[in-house]
Amino acid sequence: ISFTEALQHFQSAELPSSRGTARAPGRRGILAALLRCLGGPPRLRPQLRGEQELALAMAQCALDDSERVHMRILQTIYRQLTRSRLGCPRYGAHWEELGFQGRTGSSPLPGDIPKIHPDLPVPSQLPQALPVLQSQPHWPPLGMLQRLNNFPFCIMSVNITRIVIQALQEERLSRECNRRQQVIGVLNDLYAAAFLRLSRLWEQQHGTVANAGFFLKELELSTKKKPRQLLKSLEAYLSR
Repeated sequence: ISFTEALQHFQSAELPSSRGTARAPGRRGILAALLRCLGGPPRLRPQLRGEQELALAMAQCALDDSERVHMRILQTIYRQLTRSRLGCPRYGAHWEELGFQGRTGSSPLPGDIPKIHPDLPVPSQLPQALPVLQSQPHWPPLGMLQRLNNFPFCIMSVNITRIVIQALQEERLSRECNRRQQVIGVLNDLYAAAFLRLSRLWEQQHGTVANAGFFLKELELSTKKKPRQLLKSLEAYLSR
């Protein structure tokens, strides 16, 4: 499934349990207004609020085995990351290749949120990857991560998604979204930029699962405080 087709599905899908409540916490009151005047992040433009709510609603949408589009997305992720031409069962040990692990530990479950712990099975080397549900024909950080040993791809992917969504909720990305007149495109690029930053840190500091938490804290700080700087580093990488 392509990024465009997947996005169109969520745009037309009914998400009553999340879309109505997935509003970013707005800054209100005189103090908040003064902080914005003193250089704080601006508010997202009204015409972009709908796209913001859609992004937040998608982030809250649970994986549904009975939803065909969800399963197609899952299959696409597996095939793109492993370069496999074949599909794969919903459950099974093959998901360990991407770092997924289920509640039992022996039956990887892609629907679960993985936790960082010493016993997490991680691939010794990330397979060469293709773009996964991206509107652009690049996902450069994955090409770099191919060279890294013992990289917990699944753990980091889930946590980077969480960090980027939180930055959107806290209106840390409003200036960039307003400048580009889009929200989801900014989220995609910032996700890739954060992975690029992570891959460089991991390589330079010889990262391991044991100190993954340190890298996540640094990424969260960079994503929320200096999103434009991260995006510029991605632009520079792509222009080489």
